[in-house]
Amino acid sequence: METQTKVCATMIASLVLSVIAIASGTLLTYTYDEGAPLASRLCSGACIGFAAMALAGFILALLFGLNPYTIAFTAGLLLLPALLLKSQSTRNQIDQDINQALKAVSRATSKPDRWAFIYFVFYAGVTIVMWLVFDRALLEKPEGIYTGVLNNYGDLPFHISVITRFAFGQNFPPEDPTFSGVRFTYPFLTDFVSAMFVRCGSSLRNSLFIENWFIGVALVGVLHRFGLRLLRNRTGAILVPVLVILNGGLGWAMLFSDVNKSDAGVFQVLMNIQHSYTILPDVAQGWRWGNAVTSLLVPQRGFLLGIPLAVIVFTQWWNAMRDRESVPPASAGGSKRRLNPPANTGGTDRALPLRRMLAAGFIAGLLPLVHAHSFIATMGVGGVLALINIKKWREWLAFFVVASIIAIPQLLWSTHGSAVSTKAFIGWDFGWGHGDENVLWFWLKNTGFFIPLLIAALLWKTDHYLVPRRLLLFYLPFTLCFIVPNMLKFAPWIWDNIKILFYWWIASAPIVALLLARLWEGKVWNRVIAGALFVVLTLAGALDVYALVTRQGEYQEFDRDGVAFAEMIKQQIPPRAMILHAPIHNTPIFLTGRRSLMGYPGHIWTHGIDSGPREADIKRIYAGSASAPALLAKYGVDYVVVDPQERSVMPVSDVFFSHYREVTTVGEYHLYKVAP
Repeated sequence: METQTKVCATMIASLVLSVIAIASGTLLTYTYDEGAPLASRLCSGACIGFAAMALAGFILALLFGLNPYTIAFTAGLLLLPALLLKSQSTRNQIDQDINQALKAVSRATSKPDRWAFIYFVFYAGVTIVMWLVFDRALLEKPEGIYTGVLNNYGDLPFHISVITRFAFGQNFPPEDPTFSGVRFTYPFLTDFVSAMFVRCGSSLRNSLFIENWFIGVALVGVLHRFGLRLLRNRTGAILVPVLVILNGGLGWAMLFSDVNKSDAGVFQVLMNIQHSYTILPDVAQGWRWGNAVTSLLVPQRGFLLGIPLAVIVFTQWWNAMRDRESVPPASAGGSKRRLNPPANTGGTDRALPLRRMLAAGFIAGLLPLVHAHSFIATMGVGGVLALINIKKWREWLAFFVVASIIAIPQLLWSTHGSAVSTKAFIGWDFGWGHGDENVLWFWLKNTGFFIPLLIAALLWKTDHYLVPRRLLLFYLPFTLCFIVPNMLKFAPWIWDNIKILFYWWIASAPIVALLLARLWEGKVWNRVIAGALFVVLTLAGALDVYALVTRQGEYQEFDRDGVAFAEMIKQQIPPRAMILHAPIHNTPIFLTGRRSLMGYPGHIWTHGIDSGPREADIKRIYAGSASAPALLAKYGVDYVVVDPQERSVMPVSDVFFSHYREVTTVGEYHLYKVAP
């Protein structure tokens, strides 16, 4: 009980900071998102608030370090949107939104109509599922630190290294935590938020969970709002986040072979799932379209925040390109009812598209240090949409000017003096990661019926086309997010193209959802078909998420001695000390915040840095070669780690290290001081 009380106490400051960020972002939505319900504002506000807090806090930390004073000042800056409350109209709108939200909750719990009940159950389920999902990102156990997400096994220690370098090592200006001496060009603001929480007193586990959970729930709300605005169909809109979150392909067919191979029945197989049904490590098998939750949102922390920020921008583009503002989605009476635009009320409506585009520019400008690929996708699609909507050139000019003012300084700062080889990021590569498989079959098995249904929806015509012309023109630029990554690579590792490809999926989901909704609104057999199609579209992804939320896997990152060793180093070794260890992904040094000469070569390669010469030098040092002392001096190494991890990947000369003073020992983990 005492331990739980202590944990809660250390989380309070982080939760207060989170609430301030969410409230700040929510208040900002009243400057541009007219007619949005409170729930949508809170979801957008959470994403905007966290991103703005991260950028403002990082700028202050660059100047003064990450400490209680800079965090407090950041919180003060986040309170500035409270000045909007001086406006009587804003206060009235907030009162109205709160009253409507309370009435909606009352209806859902007392006398719910069909949609009030559906929304209540849906978001209650989303809240619980996201809690269970992100609870597995980092597990603290007596035996050490684990992750419950297999695809997070390689990424978690990297993100921990980023967080601890900021929180414990005052890594300003940021040096690459896995390759010392070079500028850190990886988008890190999501991890910086967690570092702020750690400095507020949260544990690593809680610092990850608080941010992940808030943004995970907000992501679903943002996607739902996106679908509602595009489709004006409640059934289709609520399917949009489900199709995105439970994405997958035909991998569910592997379940039948798993059951056939097992002596147990299907229920026993489901209680002991041995592999993913959307992505497999053997590239030759051709399963590469990983589920969003298990392959992207948990491991790729920048993507978790980048997606909702980009979708908020897309939603404001759509709204701003309308000649008239439509009635808020909350007023729709049912899944079939369209939202009719009101009469233009004059100057306010004429100014609203501009305000929307200014806000979209501000939000897009936050993306470069949150998730660079999201920024590239957003600006690329925006450029094509601007050409299509050239009559709205003033609004688009406002968008690009504001986005550039905020984004360009970030881009210049992060690329100045970078050791990244740009040649490693651009090159011809047809068919993404199809390997030896036929490209058409590769995409069919990885995305299932999604692409055929997308094509069917675009071609469906009775009296009118199912997809209106305006929606079609809005959608077409997003197809470039599929076409271009199937021709070019945008990262050294071709799989990283999914960070662009996934925006094609997000934009396509409303169109597929609209087709399913139209079928569902038909006769009984149409409903059966719609239900069957929904199942085959989401089953593979659902199996992956099911295995995660039912806690079916745990993968050790750091053992008990490694964690204790890291704590000893934090207590005894200066924060800016350079430590040499094996070039692996899960060294305990990443828990300390101390400088690392070199981490895992695979991570470094994906960042576009050539680590080969340094890796060879590290092996010479551990082997105790004649050049070892000179190499230690060359790299400015202060301490060297010798533990089972080093011995497992390369020869280690105990005779060589016996000449140096051993300063810390925990079990088989040894730390030697090599600097004079």
